Amino acid sequence: MTESPKIVCNNIWKVFGTHPKETLASMDRSLSRAQIQQDTNHVIAVKDVSFSVAEGETFVVMGLSGSGKSTLVRCLSRLIDPTEGQVIIDGTDITASSQTELKALRRNKMAMVFQHFGLFPHRKVIDNVAFGLEIRGESRKKRNQKAHEIIELVGLGGWADHYPRELSGGMQQRVGLARAMAVEPEILLFDEPFSALDPLIRREMQDELLDLQKRLKKTMVFITHDFLEAIKMGDNIMIMRDGAVSQMGTPEEIVAKPADGYVADFTEDVPRYKVLSAGKVMRAVAAPVNGHAQTQQEPVHADTKIDQLIDRVIESEQAIPVVDHAGQICGEIDRTIILKAMNT
Repeated sequence: MTESPKIVCNNIWKVFGTHPKETLASMDRSLSRAQIQQDTNHVIAVKDVSFSVAEGETFVVMGLSGSGKSTLVRCLSRLIDPTEGQVIIDGTDITASSQTELKALRRNKMAMVFQHFGLFPHRKVIDNVAFGLEIRGESRKKRNQKAHEIIELVGLGGWADHYPRELSGGMQQRVGLARAMAVEPEILLFDEPFSALDPLIRREMQDELLDLQKRLKKTMVFITHDFLEAIKMGDNIMIMRDGAVSQMGTPEEIVAKPADGYVADFTEDVPRYKVLSAGKVMRAVAAPVNGHAQTQQEPVHADTKIDQLIDRVIESEQAIPVVDHAGQICGEIDRTIILKAMNT
């Protein structure tokens, strides 16, 4: 039996204006955002968005400025109330939750990391990290002990008694991440957390977060306007445009088959061999006897990325068998296939 998703969004709409509910009820929903704004003087920030996020998944919402992605992530925690639709967390529709229930959700189950850190400048690092625990009512001894643990986890050991102004941008963002993690949330929401950082620090923070995710297995929703960051961070990606969904899928699915010209523009400069797997580019072969190929070549798994196979395939004179999740031969790859994939 398949487990229920951690997060489900059903047909989320967010309309900004003086009479959002009345406007949404009466307008022609098939019209473009620009036409609706012209006709009603209301802005459609999020337009009929639905998706689900599995427990432990990193789900990336990607789009350019004004696409609705940041408004959407705020609807997930009801920092902004959707005009219509449902946000379901662990089976509970939080769009129907009371303010008391929402406070409990934000204090115990969900935390958010913002682009501009949002640290308290008058508080030391340890007190910034422990803030959520303080709000929760934990004793000073208990919250400081937990804060020290998280500070070490995010690589800031020795900085607990410093103030944010004494830290670099990357270090400040680590404090923001530590503060979110200190309350041990099941869900982490990231709103372009690394976009204000220098490129080298940004890559370092991406790698740090990926490493943490391997160990902690949190459910993450990650907002970005950078497609390279999206395919690096996400198990699944949803690309938004003008408040609506343009395409949703794995990084490999989106790079291999962009849904439209808008998505294709994002994928144009992506090194495809870093995203595509052997299973996507392999050549079909006749079913081998008993599921085994007549070759001395060690098979590779269909999920293996092409860039991990380049050296082996280039040096091999024989095609290399590809196996599926059941260990059965499902195709083969060779030098010609790899070179074609690298130059596509």
